[in-house]
Amino acid sequence: MDKLIYNCLIVDDEPIAIRVIKKHLAEFKNFHVAGECNNAIEAIEMLSKTNIDLIFLDIQMPQISGVEFLKNLSHPPKVIFTTAYREYAIEAFDLDVIDYLLKPISLLRFSKAINRFLQRMNETHLEISTTTSLNVDHIFLKVDKKLYKVLFDEILFIESFGDYLLVYTEHEKITVKERISHLEGQLPSELFLRVHRGFIVSLKKISAVLSGQIEIGEHKIPIGRNYKAELDKIIH
Repeated sequence: MDKLIYNCLIVDDEPIAIRVIKKHLAEFKNFHVAGECNNAIEAIEMLSKTNIDLIFLDIQMPQISGVEFLKNLSHPPKVIFTTAYREYAIEAFDLDVIDYLLKPISLLRFSKAINRFLQRMNETHLEISTTTSLNVDHIFLKVDKKLYKVLFDEILFIESFGDYLLVYTEHEKITVKERISHLEGQLPSELFLRVHRGFIVSLKKISAVLSGQIEIGEHKIPIGRNYKAELDKIIH
């Protein structure tokens, strides 16, 4: 079920682009424009004060680009890029954005992006509700056409390869067609921590922490610069 209202933030240095997005959003119920920003600095301040569910984010902006802005958010909201440039698309989808809209943005194309957002939110709400109960000690992973039960206590770490994940357990390696940010939301935060754009680790399985990597048995997992502070809070 969709939540009653989704708070949206529009970040763009072109007033006409902001007007177009607001006009398109007005066609959809449950979406509220909580803020408008002309650059990434304003957006950072806005995010510190307001709970935002979805950002419409331009890429070419003064001082800090939309891509760099998103890379430096430790726990970003869902993002739809809105840009006049095609060449950033591959890098953008590596950041797990909902969609990549090219200006000028038609209402039809905009509606497809909104539907993708709603689908992602519905999937997340459903799966989080089934994995965060106090008595739940496992997760179901979809492998081919079967749901595969994996105990939290058996997971060593998870590695991302684009649209696929490798889930390393004590007994095997499981390949799942899923994005890492989606699976991260389904795992209990007291047991698992994302330590890199491409890695989630089981805190219980960490055997050593070095300056730039974590050791889990014979495996060496890199620590991303943007994730180091959160790891330091836990191990110190």
